[in-house]
Amino acid sequence: MSKLSKTGALLAAGVLTTGLLTTAPAAARQDTTAAATAACRISAGAMTAGGDHRIQTFASTRPITRTENRTIAKGLWPANRVRLSSSWFKGRGEENPEINHSGLVVDVENTLYDGQYAVVSDGIAAHWQRAGWGWGGYRAVERSRVLLTATTERQTGYGLAPDGTLRRWNLIPDNGRQIWRASGSATGYAGVKSMALISQTKTYDTFLMNARDGALLTVRIPTSSPMKPVVKRVRTSTWQVFETMLGARCGNYGTLLLGIDKDTRAGYLYAVGHGATVIQGLGKVPGTFPDPVNFAWRNYSDPLLFGE
Repeated sequence: MSKLSKTGALLAAGVLTTGLLTTAPAAARQDTTAAATAACRISAGAMTAGGDHRIQTFASTRPITRTENRTIAKGLWPANRVRLSSSWFKGRGEENPEINHSGLVVDVENTLYDGQYAVVSDGIAAHWQRAGWGWGGYRAVERSRVLLTATTERQTGYGLAPDGTLRRWNLIPDNGRQIWRASGSATGYAGVKSMALISQTKTYDTFLMNARDGALLTVRIPTSSPMKPVVKRVRTSTWQVFETMLGARCGNYGTLLLGIDKDTRAGYLYAVGHGATVIQGLGKVPGTFPDPVNFAWRNYSDPLLFGE
């Protein structure tokens, strides 16, 4: 991975390495749970309008505390160029002795990039690979990585298309890059505003989705073909206020969920039981969310999500 201390400027020049409310929603306020949430944390990432990567981490203490609030990488992209982002991983990468970060972005020209970078002494060492075209109007992109054996990994990509089609790809390694191979789709998601990955196993992934009519859904997607998601409506109202939802594992079977209301730049935290049968509102988090693109930060060492 070459060192590019001026990554944003190089991208702008076309130089690329090829290869809400003041309280919680009503339905959630009414829920109660005895689930233990102490010490659970969730890290919210952002791509700023200026192209910087940021992180805010929140702990589910009473009251909620913000334990981290900083810029990770300045000038990662040119200003106002990134439109969508998947979750990003951070930690010590296997191939790079520096601290490594990896994730997906969609730019304003509707191209999907698979990226990784390290923050080094003289700037940013970055590598961006074009992974696909034609992402105009897509509302979400995500990647699930699951270790199947000691040497094999399942990587599955998801995208929510503008016509409400949920699309899936298998990510196949090929000489140091990844080939995105379509592996199914399902229609009927036109009303979905955002989707948060909350569960990963060898045989399925599950998303928590909120809809414009206020509903909250769990959508389990088996890895088998043809693609046949199993949809359950777990709440019927008030969840339309969030433009973005982010999930992190909490305990053995739960999820810490952060809902972001872009209208008020506020975030609300929830403890979600297995399968989202029980949801407890923990309150408004400290700080604001003024940036155009939000995503979840995860550590390479984190256990798999298992919220459903």
